[in-house]
Amino acid sequence: MRILTITAQKPNSTGSGVYLTELVKTFAGEGHGQAVIAGVYQEDRVELPDGVRFYPVYFKTERLPFPIAGMSDEMPYESTVYGQMTEEMTAQFENAFRNAIRDAAEDFRPELVVCHHLYLVTSIVREELADYKVCAFCHNTDLRQMKKISLRREYIKSQIPKLDAVFALHEEQKKEIMEIYPVEEEKIQIAGTGYNQEIFFRSRETAAKAGPGETGQAAQTENGAAESGEMSGEKPLRLIYAGKIAEKKGVASLLKSLGHLSRKPEELVLYLAGGAGNQREYSWILELAEKSRYPVHFLGKLSQTELAGEYNKSNIFVLPSFSEGLPLTIIEAMACGCRVVVTELPGIRPWIEANVEHASVLFVEPPKMQNADEPVPESLEHFERNLAETIEVCASMPYTGCPDLVRVSWGNICKLVESIVC
Repeated sequence: MRILTITAQKPNSTGSGVYLTELVKTFAGEGHGQAVIAGVYQEDRVELPDGVRFYPVYFKTERLPFPIAGMSDEMPYESTVYGQMTEEMTAQFENAFRNAIRDAAEDFRPELVVCHHLYLVTSIVREELADYKVCAFCHNTDLRQMKKISLRREYIKSQIPKLDAVFALHEEQKKEIMEIYPVEEEKIQIAGTGYNQEIFFRSRETAAKAGPGETGQAAQTENGAAESGEMSGEKPLRLIYAGKIAEKKGVASLLKSLGHLSRKPEELVLYLAGGAGNQREYSWILELAEKSRYPVHFLGKLSQTELAGEYNKSNIFVLPSFSEGLPLTIIEAMACGCRVVVTELPGIRPWIEANVEHASVLFVEPPKMQNADEPVPESLEHFERNLAETIEVCASMPYTGCPDLVRVSWGNICKLVESIVC
């Protein structure tokens, strides 16, 4: 089967980009012919499986003279906020993608079109390729944009229901999709997420060097075996966060929460993996890190292999975000043996409970929210105290090895797409 995958932004650089890339890799492994349309810069190096055709839409060019439009208002690279696009910019954006879609359709002749985000480009695809089978994945940021701004809202709402299938991350997101778009319920399927088990696993080496709370506990390795025994020496509790270094991801609150811990400075260390959201926020977060009584290390943007290595060195993965769909990082961190502390956002707990047995995950009640993804300032201190308490509870939990992730795979999602659409 020939599959054309389309996104308005960079593949690989965000959670939805990783989701897209992993599906493309999995479809390639199954022998499908593929092509990809994505918004990139001319200097970008896009890594796709051999044989996958690439139709780039170049931003910061004469025809499209502004940065890539990002589904989040803060992206880990230079970007344009959808809510700040003028009519002229929107027309340039639409024309560029319409041309790429037409070129790919004529040249590649896809049998299935897979879009990412229920938003403007997906709507253009549905209109341009009216006679093709078109499905789309929701990634949550698209729903936030529909709630927050009016950009082509009625046009988008008129096209999304015409899709052949819509894939939601979990049941709560399915309900939200139906509240925003008049999509027939039978068209919406729960896809969940996957992870790359060839990269994210608990290595035997790091299992043997387990940190606090793991002494004498069984440690599961990549081949499923369990190791136990006394570990040599006490180590500081190692926390890790991965994602955009941005306020809406809860990074500032995570740093502030450390002030509510009673551990000695040598008993805890925090690692932050990811690129900056925007420079103002990043500078503020750097200042908070410098003032922390605990060491804070900024790792920058990491490859998946590098990130897996950092997870393997860590005890607890913390994701205090104020808005998420179904974060890949939770699964990837658990696969590497981390216990997890995460904000209790809609749909995440039920999906984990239904799909991951023996998951070592603790949830923190989010702060009060306004404007879809902005915390009410007065509620942050309570959230940060709860976050600190939950980190301490998580640190005291006995280590029971990696959870059972057999139900979580990109292959299962690809099979779902094939069974529903084909």
